[in-house]
Amino acid sequence: MKQMIATLAVSLGLAGAALAADPAEGTWKTQPDDGSYAHVAITPCGSAVCGTIARTFNDSGEYKSPNLGKTLVIDMVPQGGGAYEGQVWRPSNNKIYIGKMDLNGDSLRLRGCVAGGLICSKQTWTRVK
Repeated sequence: MKQMIATLAVSLGLAGAALAADPAEGTWKTQPDDGSYAHVAITPCGSAVCGTIARTFNDSGEYKSPNLGKTLVIDMVPQGGGAYEGQVWRPSNNKIYIGKMDLNGDSLRLRGCVAGGLICSKQTWTRVK
């Protein structure tokens, strides 16, 4: 009986975790930056979400970038209403910026900012289906 209760508790816990998946989770296509773009896998990392470069592409098609597997979206904490705050890394200049994301359906708008948010670079990513 104890084993059955424990199994039921674990099953309910896993089902609850699956239902509570963050809406930003999934694979996203970046906008081109210096002629290349990537597919970024957004997954949970603690109470935040993080994005790792899963595939890279250039004018010739898919290629093996030295940035594969590196974290591009760092500790983005949900703020409610599809907004997130954390950090973003820009591979082309190897700098980390104050980051913000806004999720709207299959569109993810990212901003990387300096000077307290006065100067920002922006991209809009699309969900890969």
